[in-house]
Amino acid sequence: MFITKLTPLLNHTASGLSTLLAWLLGIFWIFPLIYALWAAIHPPEYATRFALNAPLSMENFHAAWEQAPFVSYMLNTVAITLLILVFQLVLCTLAGYALARIRFRGRGLVFALILMQLMIVPEILIVENYQTLASLQAIDTYIGVGLPYLASAFGIFLLRQTFKTIPQELEDAARIEGCSNLQIIWKVYVPLAKPTYLAFSLVSISYHWNNFLWPLVATNTENSRPLTVGMAIFGAPESGVDWSVISAGTLISVAPLLIVFLVFQRQFVQSFMRAGVK
Repeated sequence: MFITKLTPLLNHTASGLSTLLAWLLGIFWIFPLIYALWAAIHPPEYATRFALNAPLSMENFHAAWEQAPFVSYMLNTVAITLLILVFQLVLCTLAGYALARIRFRGRGLVFALILMQLMIVPEILIVENYQTLASLQAIDTYIGVGLPYLASAFGIFLLRQTFKTIPQELEDAARIEGCSNLQIIWKVYVPLAKPTYLAFSLVSISYHWNNFLWPLVATNTENSRPLTVGMAIFGAPESGVDWSVISAGTLISVAPLLIVFLVFQRQFVQSFMRAGVK
């Protein structure tokens, strides 16, 4: 009897603690963004002084835009991110379908080797990757920045698991209609795996948009330098640190991703939930 009365109370307490923890994590997550917004829209003397009567100013955005070629950095970032994403979607789709539906000797071993890539930190291979790019004369090019990431083990794993949940009868029906393997992938598997594609695309874009170390190694000029590397040089101590201007530049850098996420937030969340259920 006592346990029966105590159980709802414990459940209510656990739910309250979960909500409180979620709010605390949310505040910790958004605090750097709030500070960057504060520093960017106020004069430099108010960057670390939080006064409610501080005047608003957009001069920091103008100064940041004048001091760094953000348009060039932005175009480079978009080109590199889209290049990687297109190759990843094509290669992961073909590999995922082969591992899910085509029976061949050593399929399990190939899948195990692909999964092993998930356990290797990319930074370990920086020297070897740089030597390979140098031998191919691909340093300081878009393809050079994207080459180590064109095949994603995570994407292959995710699509393989999704393709395995699609009924075999749909593929058999398409094959009876005369479809080839590529037509079956395009007309049957790709449409049914749209939530997985959308979830993976969001992860891939956000990762490569913010990637820093490898683009720093593989680029030498502004012709291929992405936003992250440009911002690091822009905010280097030897060039003088102005937190207000750096914050304004940071907001300019993250604005495209933030706008896209806010516009398509519901679709992204639904895609993650559907992909997770599968």
